[in-house]
Amino acid sequence: MDSLTIRNASAMPAPTWSWLKMNSVDIEVPEGLERTCRVEIEASEALTDNMKSFEGALAELQGRQNEARAADSAATDDRAVARAARGADQGAADLDTPALSAYERSAVLSELAGDVARDFETGVGTNARSYLNFLAGGTVVLAAKEGAVEEAAIRVTANAGETSGASIDVVCAPDSELKLTLSLDSDAADPAFVGSTLRIFAGARARVDIVVYVTGSDAVTAVEDSGFVLDEGARVSVRHVVLGGKFTATGLAADLRGDHARIDVDTSYLAGGTEQRDFNYVIRHRGRKTVSNMDANGVLTGTSKKCLRGTIDLIHGAKGAEGNERETVLLASKGVDNKTIPSILCDEDDVAGNHGATIGHVRPEQLFYAACRGLSQEQTEALFLSAKLEEAVLTAPTDEIRTNVVRLGNQIVPNFEEEIA
Repeated sequence: MDSLTIRNASAMPAPTWSWLKMNSVDIEVPEGLERTCRVEIEASEALTDNMKSFEGALAELQGRQNEARAADSAATDDRAVARAARGADQGAADLDTPALSAYERSAVLSELAGDVARDFETGVGTNARSYLNFLAGGTVVLAAKEGAVEEAAIRVTANAGETSGASIDVVCAPDSELKLTLSLDSDAADPAFVGSTLRIFAGARARVDIVVYVTGSDAVTAVEDSGFVLDEGARVSVRHVVLGGKFTATGLAADLRGDHARIDVDTSYLAGGTEQRDFNYVIRHRGRKTVSNMDANGVLTGTSKKCLRGTIDLIHGAKGAEGNERETVLLASKGVDNKTIPSILCDEDDVAGNHGATIGHVRPEQLFYAACRGLSQEQTEALFLSAKLEEAVLTAPTDEIRTNVVRLGNQIVPNFEEEIA
């Protein structure tokens, strides 16, 4: 396979200054890789034997929301921004109509249309999703029936010189529960590519818990792309653990469409050597009294690079919504390149949006303390990496993922397996 560049992936919804080089990222797929499909799915027959579709779930939600809007006598929106987006510019006769940027106009028109399917997005973006669909060769649908409690596991692997991808749709009916585990792994010594793209619909009052582990070697490119739509009262929990890979892109986009919906995203990562980590999280609050929490915690060593874009969009009508994003980054060496851009977009007054980041180097006195006990700079960095890897081992959801983390730990930290034993 020829080399491929997926341009402008993981793009921020509202771009910032281009000189920061944070608006998006280009994903390089190594040249000469052979397309394979090393994907294993463990799921009950009740999950896989169904006639459900992601598009059908969105259409059903669209129908109910259209009925609710038709019954709302106050549905006509005559705000100044709405008039501007529709192009009702009367010049000096209407000085209250503002000039809108291209992004503002697009956002307002999207809000007015209320089209669930058209608004759907994934974190890494359309181009990456198309490529991952091509690698997968088709999409598998996992559908939990109303009131059911289900579990599923997905494993994507690739040998050296291979590309492998999975495309999964998840449809959870009202009051159902699903725990999904996803592993992207490769111990290839030469270039390889692994990836997955997920579309998840959480029905009314459904509970969805997703755990993703990325444990590729330092020759592997890994892309994990996902998009969520939450109906009324749905609860979604996502845990990303990104430990290995020459380059990794992790993207999540969530549409909190129903009232009282909630999503919690917890991210843990580390990078060493010349590795690169890229994260893009976009959470749109459209329903009333919706809640989102994004928490990230990472360790960077060597000359590694990391960029995290976190966007909370509080859309007009999402009264009582609350969005929070926090990140803590430990820069264990002076050569790392860390970029963090928390962003809040707001077109509603009765909301709460909070963001913050704690970023710091290892203090000189800490390095001196370690040196006095015979530890070099490299050994001190290894302690921080070992702590992050040990946490990942202890919280691994399956024995196979635990084995992958231990294998990766042995490559990063000498005698890691003996230490945790």
